[in-house]
Amino acid sequence: MLIGLWSAAVGAVSGFAVTLMVEKPEALAKVGVRHPRRILQLHLDWVIMGVLMIAVGAVADDSPAWSLVLVAIGGIVNPVLFAPLAFRAEIQQNLAYKAVSGASFICLSVGLVVVAIAQTVAH
Repeated sequence: MLIGLWSAAVGAVSGFAVTLMVEKPEALAKVGVRHPRRILQLHLDWVIMGVLMIAVGAVADDSPAWSLVLVAIGGIVNPVLFAPLAFRAEIQQNLAYKAVSGASFICLSVGLVVVAIAQTVAH
């Protein structure tokens, strides 16, 4: 999945924000980051989801296209969900945030299970 390669690239670039978190936390504070550890979580999740989507793309020959769309949605939205938490931890209690988070995890989970089943049946 090409989207996985882009996700890994975004994850790599987000490493600069992690460097700021360690070396110049005041720079992040100036832009409103109150919870810098969320920047690290965002960075790691971007990289992990990128690698996951690359791996899925490498083996998903016989998977339905909709399952790959679900994996891509979850693989993109899950890391992005850490961004608002870097600014306001309490947003995690917001109903809309919970709904998007839950939907994203469902997309990723269902998509990956369907891909696994499709590949098992095909081989």
